[in-house]
Amino acid sequence: MTGNLLIVLLVAVDQHLHTPMYFFLGNLSFLESSYSTTIMPKMLAGLLTGDGSISVKACLIQFFIFSFLGGAECYLLSVMSYDRYLAVSKPLHYATVMNGRLCMQLAAGSWVSGILVGTSITVRVSQLSFCGPNEIDHYFCDVIPDIKQISCSDTHLVELSAFIFACIFTLPPFLLTLTSYAFIIATILRIQSITGRQKAFSTCSSHLMVVALFYGTLMLVYMLPRSRNLRFVKKIFSLFYTVLTPMVNPLIYSLRNKEVKEALGKGIRKLSFYIIFQKASF
Repeated sequence: MTGNLLIVLLVAVDQHLHTPMYFFLGNLSFLESSYSTTIMPKMLAGLLTGDGSISVKACLIQFFIFSFLGGAECYLLSVMSYDRYLAVSKPLHYATVMNGRLCMQLAAGSWVSGILVGTSITVRVSQLSFCGPNEIDHYFCDVIPDIKQISCSDTHLVELSAFIFACIFTLPPFLLTLTSYAFIIATILRIQSITGRQKAFSTCSSHLMVVALFYGTLMLVYMLPRSRNLRFVKKIFSLFYTVLTPMVNPLIYSLRNKEVKEALGKGIRKLSFYIIFQKASF
């Protein structure tokens, strides 16, 4: 939470970070902090008190926000990879193509697509009748894995919708991301400097690792067939895209960057001067 919110603050206040790359990183960090506040407080409260109960209304709200943010992140990550492809492979055209208007459109498209998938699935789930067991075998309110057990309605349409949305919101963005990084790597291979090539490969490999972790586990959870034997495995995989990626994204994408470090140092110095000035005035 600290890392993600710090990046949002730095991108907002530092003029040097008002570029397309950091604009998208700010969106990602805001999305990741929203992810954490949607799932973690309720889960931690349940672990501390032993009370894991949640109302149906609150469950549907948590499910909607989680679905909405998951869908938005799928497309936002592919937008970020496309931005890096333009910056690395077509540097002369980058400023012209990736202008402020296009950045806003791409970011807005990611958020709107997330709202559409979250609303569509949640509306379908809310129309079901729940008369089965009132327990969900999960650490947050993801009703899809247990939909057959907890509902006495016909759930085939809901399961089909969830599978279709999983295909639409993971496979195309994942393929677009891989394609972008393939072109980036091809461009890196043409770099004459060995040091520059190693640095670029280090950055790309860490980005690809996080992206593969997010998309891969998401596809495994929602596209594998429903099975009692796979339920525990799917819960473990769910930890990767709900807890692990929000934790490592600030480290991988932002806090290692020279510009972010400089902005952070500048912010700390300004805050220190302000505190010293306030003490001196007293």
